[in-house]
Amino acid sequence: MNATATQPGTLEQLLVRLAQSRSVSDALFRVVRADALYDRPIPERHRIVFYIGHLEAFDWNLIAGQALGLGPAHAEFDHLFSFGIDPLGDGLPEDKASDWPRLAEIDAYNIRVREGIDDILSYRSQDSASRWQYPREVILNVAIEHRLMHAETLGYMLHQLSEERKIAPRGYHPLHSSRLAPSVTSRMIEIPEGTATLGIARGGESFGWDNEFEEHPVHVPAFAIGAHKVTNGEFLRFVHEGGYNDRQFWNAVDWAWIKEQKIGNPCFWVRRRDEWFYRAMFEELPLPLNWPVYVSNTEATAYARFVGKSLPTEAQFHRAAYGTPEGMEREYPWGDAAPDASRGNFDFQRWDPVAVGSYPAGRSAFGLEDALGNGWEWTASQFAPYAGFEPFPFYRGYSANFFDEKHFVMKSGSPRTAACMLRRSFRNWFQPHYPYAYATFRCAEN
Repeated sequence: MNATATQPGTLEQLLVRLAQSRSVSDALFRVVRADALYDRPIPERHRIVFYIGHLEAFDWNLIAGQALGLGPAHAEFDHLFSFGIDPLGDGLPEDKASDWPRLAEIDAYNIRVREGIDDILSYRSQDSASRWQYPREVILNVAIEHRLMHAETLGYMLHQLSEERKIAPRGYHPLHSSRLAPSVTSRMIEIPEGTATLGIARGGESFGWDNEFEEHPVHVPAFAIGAHKVTNGEFLRFVHEGGYNDRQFWNAVDWAWIKEQKIGNPCFWVRRRDEWFYRAMFEELPLPLNWPVYVSNTEATAYARFVGKSLPTEAQFHRAAYGTPEGMEREYPWGDAAPDASRGNFDFQRWDPVAVGSYPAGRSAFGLEDALGNGWEWTASQFAPYAGFEPFPFYRGYSANFFDEKHFVMKSGSPRTAACMLRRSFRNWFQPHYPYAYATFRCAEN
């Protein structure tokens, strides 16, 4: 897709990006077999069918409703498909497949909404831009990035569907296991003390979500950080040496979760007799030892304790990824050039990870490998507002609902993260017991 722009953009540019984002989400739903569209691959999430309606309902409610004050497209569906679920927030959903509308009804709603949105953006907004209650460029960026965020969320949701419930897209090439390839042992990189500039300047030309403001410097004392994300091979040692059964690596809440849920390995791993396999998007293969391991924050923290280290903070990640020995900071880890396929595993290039260190062109000034892409990276920082935080008036709960000391910041990006969200200020977050996201980590030492 290569949706690299982080600028608000002209209306014409934004319409092109909106069309591109629709193509991404439309293609994703075609991966699911028709009889699986009412499945719930992740217990804590909605059924797949919800998201078919949600993306269009969100656009209508945001653009036609919030920004222009127009009436509903379909009052019942506008509401039914408007709200997602915070994983683990309110217990498991209890709805049945029969509680949801038929697919033909949802498709008709989606067509009506898209035609209505396109009519608004093609005519009404150009003739009456002053009618928009909020900046049109901001609203459209929100619509575009919201859709692309869900494209990633749906990716890891569909990852949990069994192979027979999915159809690999045309042109997909089966994976070749790197089981026999040696696992990378990450070296530690010494990062001198310096400044990490977090956030984005309010009033500037770049788009950002409300939690990305305001730009501010943070002094970061000297520390060391892993050159690579922790691999499956490295994490396998933690499993083999009984890390999941050793109380010393877990706090009381996390230990209770591990025992109650009977968790003994990363959720992307499958054990068959004495061998470990990896559940990729469209196939199962022997565990690739040099791929990054995808785990929850809790499991990442336990491993870090196992090796006598910790997770880096948000500021430490910024310092290592965007800082330079000379003291200046870069727009991206590799410099100021926009993201492209040579810099990392992101922007829907692949469905699965690749071996760590596969993109030397994306290396940071301090030598951080895969600083962007190949898996989000857990930090030790709780998701909290920066000083001067102001919620979007048209989407007040987007960030504020999660400033609850129960979510942790993730940085970097995954194979299914759109390039426009690889900007330095972007922040992702999840609860610590959520194991399904394409999230990995690296270790730090203070």
